[in-house]
Amino acid sequence: MAPHTKLVGLLAFVVIVVSVPRGATAALLGLLVLAVGVLLTARVPARHVLPRLVVEVPFAVFALLLPFVAVGPQVALGPFTVSQPGLEAAVALLLKGTCGVLAAVAFAVTTRPRDLVRALQHLRVPDPLVVIASFMVRYVDVVADQMRRMRVARASRGFSATSLRSWPTLAAGTGALFIRSYERGERVHLAMVSRGWSGRMPVTAPLRASGGEWALALAPALVAALVSVGVRAL
Repeated sequence: MAPHTKLVGLLAFVVIVVSVPRGATAALLGLLVLAVGVLLTARVPARHVLPRLVVEVPFAVFALLLPFVAVGPQVALGPFTVSQPGLEAAVALLLKGTCGVLAAVAFAVTTRPRDLVRALQHLRVPDPLVVIASFMVRYVDVVADQMRRMRVARASRGFSATSLRSWPTLAAGTGALFIRSYERGERVHLAMVSRGWSGRMPVTAPLRASGGEWALALAPALVAALVSVGVRAL
């Protein structure tokens, strides 16, 4: 599928899932099944999905605390007494977050970084944002490799981050990495300007999509919209 159709479908699906009322647990469970179905249809292996679910951990921790800190009518939950509105909000947060993460994983695993930049450019995203995304995709591996070499250099000198006393060393290394990355960015920018850089990424191959691709990309969002409308009607 064309990457811009998948990106629009992803954004539409996430926005509609977020708009579902928090008390509609059955509807959110159905949308979660739909997100899992998208992953299965895209043939995304489980080994690619599980590590990426770590991004949801902060939201899960917040959701676990929400029933205990929210106000409102109290209900029994096993040996605990928790807030009913907080419990509903926590369940909605977990289900909506998981739906969004699964849909994003399906998009990320099936879309090359270069195609993501092309999709943003095709959808008329402002040029500065497209350039930032392009350079992030290009240089994230370079910065990560430099960070790995710095870690190896510290280990070869007997450094081990086992206590709070190691934090100043780690902070100094992080600062040095930031300065090197900033200086590299300045050098790359000067090199591009000297070669006629105008501030806009060139369009090498315009994207095209058929009506069938658009229909397939927007199908999950359409199903989610029907579910959301049905819940609000009830």
